[in-house]
Amino acid sequence: MNEKTQPATVRVFIALAPPDHAKEELARELRPAYDTHPHMRWNRIEDWHITLAFLGELPAETVLLLRPSLAGLAADHRPFRLALRGSGDFDDRVVWSGIDGDLDELHMLAADVRTAVKSCGVALEDRPLRPHLTLARARRGDRSSAGEIAEGLAGFTGRRWSAERLHLVGSNVGRGRGPVHYRDIEAWALGNGNCTGS
Repeated sequence: MNEKTQPATVRVFIALAPPDHAKEELARELRPAYDTHPHMRWNRIEDWHITLAFLGELPAETVLLLRPSLAGLAADHRPFRLALRGSGDFDDRVVWSGIDGDLDELHMLAADVRTAVKSCGVALEDRPLRPHLTLARARRGDRSSAGEIAEGLAGFTGRRWSAERLHLVGSNVGRGRGPVHYRDIEAWALGNGNCTGS
């Protein structure tokens, strides 16, 4: 067996992903900021997501154990409506888009995800969910840009869309040089349990 085919640990989180049309709508609004703030570390549009639970670095076998629990809870939750709305920043460094819509359903799904993860023996920080979509990070020493960008997006309201899939996502953080990229390990349709995996 080739040991390189399966890493010993995987950095993972559980998330929802806006559909392409919602991401494109926000990207159009962001276009001027891309031009005026090229020094920001902009997240790739295809990587935009709403984190429900960040699990960190886990053994690969633990990630396998999560799949049945997540598939079951996805089947038990119906799709719900969300929208990207407004913006803000964390510590003048991280720019994010806010989330609007069926927030009670979003919080219930996140709570169930966290319960399922803990039942699989994974420890989680007990932090309240602050639904957002991270857009960019300021480089070290440059703290003024994040607030400017967030202020420019404060009035943005995107069209509503249906959150229909729960994603178990892996990242390449700490695995060589270059930007962070995310990939679906598996995704489950809300409400029916059908899944796609890689």
